[in-house]
Amino acid sequence: MLKDELPKIRTELPGPVGKSILKRRQQAIPIGMGSGYPLVIARGEGAMVEDVDGNVFLDWVGGVGVLNIGYSHPEVIGAVTQQAQKYFHSMMSLVTHSGYIELAEKLNRIVPVKGDEKKTMLVNCGAEAVENAVKIAKNYTGRPNIIVFSGAFHGRTSLTMSMTAKKKYAQKMGPFPEGVFRCEYPYIYRRPVGMPEEAAVDYYIERLETVFDEGSPADQVAAIVLEPIQGEGGFVQAPIEWVKRVRKICDEKGIMLVADEVQCGFGRTGRMFASDYWKDADCPPDIIACAKSIGGGLPLGAVSAAKEIMDAVTPGTIGGTFCGNAVACASALKVIEIMERDDLPGRAQEISQKIFRAYSRWKQEYEQVGDVRGIGCMAGIELVHDKESRKPYPELVEKIISNALREGLIIENAGAHGNVIRFLCPLVVTDRQIEAGLTIFEGAIKKALVELNEM
Repeated sequence: MLKDELPKIRTELPGPVGKSILKRRQQAIPIGMGSGYPLVIARGEGAMVEDVDGNVFLDWVGGVGVLNIGYSHPEVIGAVTQQAQKYFHSMMSLVTHSGYIELAEKLNRIVPVKGDEKKTMLVNCGAEAVENAVKIAKNYTGRPNIIVFSGAFHGRTSLTMSMTAKKKYAQKMGPFPEGVFRCEYPYIYRRPVGMPEEAAVDYYIERLETVFDEGSPADQVAAIVLEPIQGEGGFVQAPIEWVKRVRKICDEKGIMLVADEVQCGFGRTGRMFASDYWKDADCPPDIIACAKSIGGGLPLGAVSAAKEIMDAVTPGTIGGTFCGNAVACASALKVIEIMERDDLPGRAQEISQKIFRAYSRWKQEYEQVGDVRGIGCMAGIELVHDKESRKPYPELVEKIISNALREGLIIENAGAHGNVIRFLCPLVVTDRQIEAGLTIFEGAIKKALVELNEM
């Protein structure tokens, strides 16, 4: 079965069939969507992809965090098929369907938000989840402004583009909504030169408090919105001591703390949510926005918060035609059932040990591996020219990605400078596939260094 296979490349990339389809893509689809990789998927199982020319790849990107459950899980297929045979759609604002309620109940049980009683609304994607989280926070607090961070990626709607740090995603798209103020994210590896690591948390908290003086007064801030582990920003994890301090600030100033778990949620970090670690440290968020892996590949997102926050929202201001689509809900219910039953968060911790063991060795052996970081199976390697200067090395990353793909491993970059390689492999990957991927990855690093005359 494909899900048990190892990478195997049989043709040039793209192969002849893929090449013809990619030519049609160029003619039919806007180039603004990006060019992607030179392969066309024919089928996928587990962590493996077969393209239309018969090449088999190990996918360490998983639809950018969408496929924690893996491709084509038979139980998810069964749940979706069963629902589709009944009805595809019922707009929840008009006609109630029980799948929406059941999924909301399940999320209310597992989301680590502040409060005893919780409520959940469903949406179609991550950007919608984040945008609705902001709307809810503004409605509840009656305040107009929000604080976001350097390195953030929150989506491609007008509001979430304004919240997103990297403006390559927003070129010629303005003007953007007002009331969005940006602070420096606690990127410990790139803290100011000469600053001891133990002083970094104080520094980044001071940067946040400066926003209240130079950006928006605290009593006008509805929410502080952050990713517990930044995705596009380079797999940078917010230190728990910093989060505890931010939580205290929010409590003192009446600000909602919003966790964007679109990429890091649903087992990826070794817990069902990255915010579970926050809750363990007694600093849970007020609102969680999630999406991606919740639907197992179908479009779905969610926003969860305490009952008093959600019920304060003005009727008619949230919702949408396809929000909580019946087929997507059926998929999500089965995804969560499998994740809990098969302990995929625990599996993420097992995979993490193997990945970080190899990554840590590479950090010792290669001058260009500047930093290795992350938690669970949300791991990143930052590539630099040398450890002393920490100068980003995106050219090296580009060659590593290209070399790995030619050997059957799909990896992707991240970070403000494109010099981080991310690990978002489906959590159903086998041990043999992990070892094969690590072998290909290290070989791609060595080859890239030779090509750049670094070895």
